[in-house]
Amino acid sequence: MAKNSSSSQTVPATAWLGHGRHLGPEPEQDVRRNLIALKAAGVLDDFLDLDPVEAARSTVLHPREESADPGPTARRLFEARWHAAEGVTVRAQLTTYEPEGRRKDGEGVLWVLAAEAERAWDPEWLSPATMFWPDSNQVPWDHDMVPGVRLRGANQLPKDDDELRHLLRDLTRQSWSVHVIVHEAMTPDAHGQQPITRFLPPSLRHQVVEHRATPEQAQIADFAMKRELKLRMPRGGAVVLPTAPGAPGYDAERFTVRSVFLDASEPVELIDRIEEFAALPRPLPDDAERALTRLREGWHLLTPDEELAHAQSMVTRYAQALDAMTTSRDLYKEAAEAAQSALAEATGGDGMPRPAVPGAARTDGSPLGALTKAFGRFRDPNK
Repeated sequence: MAKNSSSSQTVPATAWLGHGRHLGPEPEQDVRRNLIALKAAGVLDDFLDLDPVEAARSTVLHPREESADPGPTARRLFEARWHAAEGVTVRAQLTTYEPEGRRKDGEGVLWVLAAEAERAWDPEWLSPATMFWPDSNQVPWDHDMVPGVRLRGANQLPKDDDELRHLLRDLTRQSWSVHVIVHEAMTPDAHGQQPITRFLPPSLRHQVVEHRATPEQAQIADFAMKRELKLRMPRGGAVVLPTAPGAPGYDAERFTVRSVFLDASEPVELIDRIEEFAALPRPLPDDAERALTRLREGWHLLTPDEELAHAQSMVTRYAQALDAMTTSRDLYKEAAEAAQSALAEATGGDGMPRPAVPGAARTDGSPLGALTKAFGRFRDPNK
C-alpha cells in the first residue's frame, strides 16, 4: 500500500487506509447522503460532518498537535463509527481536499480515508469506502491518485511503450492500492471482461486495482515490466505488482500466476495470491501515517461512555493544573519573603548597604549569601 514513503513503519494490522479522487461536482453531498442513509438503516452507529478548521481547534481526546490538523487545503472532515463484528468497533475519518496548486479540469477533489478497528482487520468486513461513498457506478469517487486508473473495474493498459512504463512507475510509487496485471490470452466475452476483483473479500475490493493487457500487448507488457520492475508477464497469466519500497516477503515468482481463465469463473489461484500479498507487512506512506495519527489524536465522535470518561479526565487534569499553580505560587511567595528578609538584613532596614567588615569571611550565613540564595530559588525550577 505504501509508496514513496520515508517512514520505516508498516501499516498496522488494525488499520484500513485508502485515498483517491472524486471527479463529480458535489463530493461532500455524496458523502452526506450515504452517511444519512446508512445511519437510518442501522449500519452506522453515528457520524459527524465537520468543518476541518473547527475540527482541528476542538480535538477532544488529546491536546491538539500539528499532526491532527487536516491542513490548509482540507474542504471537509467526516467521521463515522460502526460495528464490524460483534463487540468490534470501527472508527473512521474521511477528509476531502482541494488539489495541490491550481485546479485542473478533470483533476477532481482528493480524499483520504483512515479506519481503525479494535482488533486486527478482517478482510471479510465491509469496506470503509462504502461507509462514506455510495457503492454505485453513478458516483465517480473511485479514481486512483494515478490519472486514468479506477479503483473499481478493469483498466486497460496504454498501447504506447513509454506510457506503459511511466504508468508502472506511478502505480508502484504513488498509489496506495495493490495492483494486478492480467494478460488476456484471447479477447474475453462480456462475462470475462468483468473485473476479477469482485471475487475478493469486501474489504479488499477497494484496495486492489486490476489492469488488463490485450492479447497483442503480450510482448510490450513483458518488456515494460522486465525493464521497470524486473518482472515477467506470462501469456494468459497475471502478476501482482510489488510496492516501492518493496514489501518484506515479496517474491516475484510467488506472486506470478501462469494461467488465468477469463470465463466469469473465480480465478482461485490468483485470488489466493492477491489475499496473500495484501496480508504482507507493507510500508506506511507519509500521508497515510498523518491520516492515521489524525484519526487517533483528533477524534470527535464520542460515545456517552467516552464523553463521561473524557469529562472525568478533564476534571482530573484541571485539578492537577490548579494544584501545580497553587504550589508554584506558595514557592514564589516563600522565596519573595526570604529575599525581602535577606535584603533588610543586608541594608540594615534603611535601603543602604552596610560597609563590608575587613577580613570577614563570605559564608553562606552572611546577608549577601542569604540574598543570593533567596534569589537563586527563582532560577532553580526544582525549588
